[in-house]
Amino acid sequence: MRLKLSVTRPVDQFFHKIEQRPALAVTISILWLLLINWIAFGWNLGNIGLVDETEPLFAEASRQMLVTGDWITPFFNGETRFDKPALIYWCQAIAYSIMGVNEWAARIPSALAATAVTALAFYAVQWHFAKKDELEQVANPTRRYLTAAVASALMAFNPEMIVWARVGVSDMLLTGCMASALLCFFLGYAQKSSPSPFPNKWYLACYVLIAGAILTKGPVGIVLPGLIMIAFAVYLGKFWELWREMRPILGMGIVFAISAPWYVLVTWRNGWNFINSFFGYHNIERFTEVVNGHSATWYFYFLVVLLGFAPYSVYILTAMARLKFWQRSHWLNQERSQQLGLFACFWFFGVFGFFSIAVTKLPSYLLPLMPATAILVALFWSDLFSNIQTHKSFRISSWINVAFLSTISVGLFNLSKIVGTDPAAPELYELIQKLGLTNLGGIIWLVSAISIAALILSNYLRPIIFINLIGFVAFLSVVLMPTLFVMDQQRQLPLRELSAIAVQEKQPNEELVMVGFKKPTVTFYTQHNVNYLKFSQQALDYIQNQANAKIRPPSILLLTEQKKLLEMNLPPDNYKNIATKGAYNLIRIPFKKSKKEKLDIS
Repeated sequence: MRLKLSVTRPVDQFFHKIEQRPALAVTISILWLLLINWIAFGWNLGNIGLVDETEPLFAEASRQMLVTGDWITPFFNGETRFDKPALIYWCQAIAYSIMGVNEWAARIPSALAATAVTALAFYAVQWHFAKKDELEQVANPTRRYLTAAVASALMAFNPEMIVWARVGVSDMLLTGCMASALLCFFLGYAQKSSPSPFPNKWYLACYVLIAGAILTKGPVGIVLPGLIMIAFAVYLGKFWELWREMRPILGMGIVFAISAPWYVLVTWRNGWNFINSFFGYHNIERFTEVVNGHSATWYFYFLVVLLGFAPYSVYILTAMARLKFWQRSHWLNQERSQQLGLFACFWFFGVFGFFSIAVTKLPSYLLPLMPATAILVALFWSDLFSNIQTHKSFRISSWINVAFLSTISVGLFNLSKIVGTDPAAPELYELIQKLGLTNLGGIIWLVSAISIAALILSNYLRPIIFINLIGFVAFLSVVLMPTLFVMDQQRQLPLRELSAIAVQEKQPNEELVMVGFKKPTVTFYTQHNVNYLKFSQQALDYIQNQANAKIRPPSILLLTEQKKLLEMNLPPDNYKNIATKGAYNLIRIPFKKSKKEKLDIS
């Protein structure tokens, strides 16, 4: 007992001092947010090359916007790209104009979106507990600031958020807009406004952010948050009350005034080509059919949540059960500001259910529920920050936490037996094993599991969530970050080096052809269009046609994997090997033959 008091009292005294100095509280909060977001999203953000295949598609389309000045129609490799709306391309292109065309600029929109939603969640959680203190007529700054700090840290330090905040694609920008819109909705709802012809400032911000979500990903940007907000309002019997507060007709006017002009302009310029590709294929078909082979079993998203929010995911079910969201009468009697946990539940189930119904399934689709999950788990731990007597559910969940971390540890110790080889980097996993990174990761999680078990046995549960966070930060710093550099060196660096060589070697009117695989990074790093040919025989036929053409180029550059080059069985005299990097070869095939002579590629 003395140990608990000796630790608790200084902590409580520290937060009480902060409470008495608002400027200091704001300063420390900002420093905390800057620290965790820099470690999670900013550290080495641009020091690793673009990752095939999706990221360079966005990065190059944005570069094309900047170069051509066409801010309406996205292009990649000489063809229109209607996979996603324009906001991500605009953000990346603006970043290029400020920072230059590089990896930092391609990824900074994702990192800033993640930072923004983390900061807004910190504010929402601490505001929720400030109102709770007012209702309870107590001063509990320890609970308020610690819970807000934990919520923001859980939001930053989980695999799903870190992966997509460090990649220059649209998923994190969508999550930033959608999650921020939902948080603004709750803040507007909780700060019940007097009758007015205009919505309050938080509702207005919600509408603007929904417009941003529509410009980032399309109809899902309004459909999904709209369903969550409507379900929440209907459950509490406040639909018409919120209708009068939010002024949705005016709100929809704001949303469409911001988002519709681009859709009108791109449709006017491209017609049915855009409508069929974007609305038909990339929205309706993705929801109703399997697209690009992205199908999965019914329990796929359960695994995504378990691993994507690891190691804290073991607390999700207990956190929801603690809220008793099914007890409607209880929530009807709560002040609006105290319904954050209920709203987070609707947010979680809304995203999870919506994308579970969709036929096409990808891990990134559940990214928008991660902020809600972090809030739920932080609220679960808030009782421990106010010295309330702990329920047995804390102990049970903590023992599951120990088992989960032990399983991760065992998996890392035996990773070489679990994973296969990578054809593009056959030495990758062997090199990671030689560097001892997997064993180091296993040790980190094993020590974390043992520490948590010791805390449970000593009946001191408050630090357990911090042990998880410290373990994750240690794992990110000394295992994941070095592993990313090794993966980049083995998988992507050879393509960047060959792209640089191709730019130097490329002759006027000489075409660059890739055979057997599509690596869009080559298009980005060469800043030239690339002809992608999937099959070896297709490449041989193309080479022969070029050789027989009336107006033929002097030669072509061919980039291919070594095994594909062997499959093509080109006579050594018919090509020149320019460079070999990793598993890839860059060769030149000259066409300097007499008119009657055919290039022998048989």
